[in-house]
Amino acid sequence: MDLPREILKDVGLEEIRPKRVRDSSVDHWPQPVLLERAAYLRKLAKLGNGSASETLRAYPQHEAILSFRARSGETEVYQEFACVYLVLAGAATLVAGEARQELRQGDIAHVPAGMPHQMLVAHEKPVTCFVLKTRAEA
Repeated sequence: MDLPREILKDVGLEEIRPKRVRDSSVDHWPQPVLLERAAYLRKLAKLGNGSASETLRAYPQHEAILSFRARSGETEVYQEFACVYLVLAGAATLVAGEARQELRQGDIAHVPAGMPHQMLVAHEKPVTCFVLKTRAEA
């Protein structure tokens, strides 16, 4: 989504900086910080198509993403990436291939690379997920 800088500034979407754990290379995003950030994504989603996400950090082989959905998404397929979803708040139905799985707060789901998948959101019941996209080995 390509929105003017003023809009992003209004909803506070400057880059999230992970907390470094004791001068190591370990990144840490506390759940309260992610949920506070999701409140900003909710505002941004209202300006767009009902969903918003932001890459928290891109690494050489994976990306950490925060995703908010107030509406069902389109079917997606990533040939080079597997996705791991951790539901931080809300609920949704994950359709992956022929399978349907209800997801609630605290649930984790893995979708392998190359598998079509879609997140279905019930009316007025949004979902916030931490998504880890990992590069599949060739």
